[in-house]
Amino acid sequence: MVAESYTVAFEGIDARLVEVQCALSPGMPHFSLVGLPDKAVSEAKERVRAALNALSIALPSRRITINLSPADLPKEGSHFDLPIALALLAAIDILPKDAVSGLVSLGELALDGTLVPVTGALPAAFAAASAERTLVCPETSGAEAAWVGSIPVVAPSSLHAIIQHLTGAKPIEVSQPGVVREENANAPDLSEVKGQERAKRALEIAAAGRHHLLMVGAPGSGKSMLAARMSSILPDLTPEEALETSTIHSLAGLLKAGGISRKRPFRTPHHTASMAAIVGGGKGAKPGEISLAHNGVLFMDEFPEYSRSVLETLRQPIETGDVVVARANAHVRYPCKFMLVAAANPCKCGYLADASRACARVPGCGDDYLGRISGPLMDRFDLRVEVPPVSFQDLELSTARETSEDVAGRVEAARSIQQERYSYLDGVSVNADAGGHVLEDVAQPDPDGRDLLRQAAERVGLSARGYHRVIRVARTVADLAGRETVGRADVAEAISFRIAGVATN
Repeated sequence: MVAESYTVAFEGIDARLVEVQCALSPGMPHFSLVGLPDKAVSEAKERVRAALNALSIALPSRRITINLSPADLPKEGSHFDLPIALALLAAIDILPKDAVSGLVSLGELALDGTLVPVTGALPAAFAAASAERTLVCPETSGAEAAWVGSIPVVAPSSLHAIIQHLTGAKPIEVSQPGVVREENANAPDLSEVKGQERAKRALEIAAAGRHHLLMVGAPGSGKSMLAARMSSILPDLTPEEALETSTIHSLAGLLKAGGISRKRPFRTPHHTASMAAIVGGGKGAKPGEISLAHNGVLFMDEFPEYSRSVLETLRQPIETGDVVVARANAHVRYPCKFMLVAAANPCKCGYLADASRACARVPGCGDDYLGRISGPLMDRFDLRVEVPPVSFQDLELSTARETSEDVAGRVEAARSIQQERYSYLDGVSVNADAGGHVLEDVAQPDPDGRDLLRQAAERVGLSARGYHRVIRVARTVADLAGRETVGRADVAEAISFRIAGVATN
């Protein structure tokens, strides 16, 4: 006698359907679990046994075999408890087999039979929708999974509740999507930043075209303060982007009470973070900070203080927009289209430009310190801006300054232009994504602009990548001004941010 239920195994943001087969056969009483389970899955049989005992359900005195198919796919996580229990209950005729086989379920069982929240309910709901099956998940995960919308989501609080539901004794209402999370009304505003007009302009251009930005300045000049206000000028996530970003956050267990935010993620890892924490990896090849910042901002303060290996691993994801985490027992892909905003001091002591406060190693300490950022990585920053110390005159000014709302309006308008421009292309929505013939069609400067770009390329030795990044930034500058053609002034501003005193090429 064989009964089956279904659950999922996670491979990156994808959830693969797994069939849980339960067979009862004559022989000495034994409970075995096969199909490449990890330790947490292997221990499921003890949790299932205890949960059934709490419901006064005795296991049959027969040999019980649970097979997780496909058998060559690694199974990890405690969410296999519920599907194993459902398959077993169907095999001993407590639950109807056809009802159980029409479900995709996940959930961890406590010893008293209650369901414990698990990560990954949202990608599991996408897998259930593809299979056209009802999803069963813990009560606290129902609002999250219901965002998929195309399938019913049943979210019981315990194993007893789902038994009552499937037998018709006490049906459970279908879960509804969680609320869109409201953001803090007291969030940092750009009007709080005094002075630093050039840095604010770089922030606006970066936000409008999703360009990578490097800020270099003395301690206390406002680099972190500026970066913290990047989120306030970015447009909201589109519904598609919100679901994609939330899928990654669901796997990481970051969704709160099923709520999905339309604000773009802003991740700020510490400079001591490991490569696995930044890029992804560890047990189960979990997503790293670059993937958690997908469709948002990755702010890396004290940029040269990160380990060299961490910094160099950023080079490929910046170009491709995804990362493949390859391990001996896992090979998964995560999307990571993020905007990198980095901040650094000009040297170890931080006061390279101030002769009265600089250390005795000036100017060599500046070259040594920023030299930790390799040339290929530096070449990937579209915008580089020096952030000088704020003068006391600027600090004492009380005149009205532009708010984040003012700047966000211009950024939104520029992004709308880009979305319309690239609407016929898959995977391209902003100027930073454009490349090849697309860039030649939409961002070629006028004759005066081309002359200026040619002169700059010859004088400062722009790399091919740097040349194209200047054109992308110039296209964004023109979009912010509402101009259809990229002109000389647009190219000049893009070049000025490329060849700032931070670094060359």
